[in-house]
Amino acid sequence: MTARLHGVFAPVLTPMRDDLSPDTPKWIAFCKQLLADGCTGLAPFGTTSEANSLGLDERMEMLDALIEAGVPAAQLMPGVGTCAIPDTVKLAAQAARLGCGGVLMLPPFYYKGVSDEGVFRAVAEVIERVGNARLRVYVYNIPPIAVVGYSLAVIERLLKAYPGVVIGMKDSSGNWAYQESVLDRFPGFDVFTGSERFLLANLRMGGVGTISAMANVIPAKIRFLYDNYLAENADQVQERLDRYREATRDYAAIPALKQIMANRTGDRTWLNLRPPLVNLSEAATHEMLAKYAAA
Repeated sequence: MTARLHGVFAPVLTPMRDDLSPDTPKWIAFCKQLLADGCTGLAPFGTTSEANSLGLDERMEMLDALIEAGVPAAQLMPGVGTCAIPDTVKLAAQAARLGCGGVLMLPPFYYKGVSDEGVFRAVAEVIERVGNARLRVYVYNIPPIAVVGYSLAVIERLLKAYPGVVIGMKDSSGNWAYQESVLDRFPGFDVFTGSERFLLANLRMGGVGTISAMANVIPAKIRFLYDNYLAENADQVQERLDRYREATRDYAAIPALKQIMANRTGDRTWLNLRPPLVNLSEAATHEMLAKYAAA
């Protein structure tokens, strides 16, 4: 059985060519660099990856190529959330077949006002259709974007219905009170915080790590806190880490992070974004980069 995932994960940025097709060789090299620089695992096709701007075939081909290139499947938690159950099933089935450590599953996010019953049925339908004992599901709670979320009642029901399959979550609610309630109510449920701002608090309550957009650019700094959260100066380390998030907080996250990568590497193709995303203005770019450098 694959070991449970923990540590620092990056929802990996997707470099695009000038024709806006995924630059898979560059992406694979970036994935390997993130692991070398401190990430314990990767969450490709997360929100920061522009996943919902990628086609089904693109995601599946990229995941195949990444594992064929030698990145261990056991360290991967690919995002599989789509609006269509058959598409989510295809992505989740591929990940299970390849031996991925888990999949990150959005709730049904297109329709709004979805009931707890509807959220439960959507996840259950995927699990039942995949029908692979190797499947490990981490539910992805991100109500600021999806609007639909995972209530405590839904989590409890999923854990009872699918023990050993639904094993954890990424909470990107930005609501520490909610995340704290999940950690308190479901001991043994593997909670990753969606922001490294809550990493220290998460670990102190029994959480297992973070899946953070900032891990694309400061993986070693986040890993240092993860490795040293019991140290006497852990609160100060967390405070220093928070400065990087503060530097980018007021800007669209994906354009900002790709701008940092372009500035760092000198490779302007890092600025390529699929519509509807657009680059930061020139003024915003200079402002953000100055704040980031100061951090």
